[in-house]
Amino acid sequence: MANHKSALKRARQAEKKRLHNRYYAKTMRNAVRKLRATTEKAAATEMLPKVTALLDKLAKKNVIHKSKAANLKSKLALHVNKLA
Repeated sequence: MANHKSALKRARQAEKKRLHNRYYAKTMRNAVRKLRATTEKAAATEMLPKVTALLDKLAKKNVIHKSKAANLKSKLALHVNKLA
């Protein structure tokens, strides 16, 4: 257990940040899942920019790694382009 006042505060901050990151990571995963499950070209094309923006924001704030964001965006763009 933390013995210093600053260490106690840091523990509180870390827990708060962890929950915040977890929420946004889960939201991102759900958005990606929803886009991958879409079979209509029009709906997928409409969703892609929103999901891409979400991935970029999370990469910028270090919730996910920038390479992971790039890989996901690439795969999702391929998925949308393949739809008939």
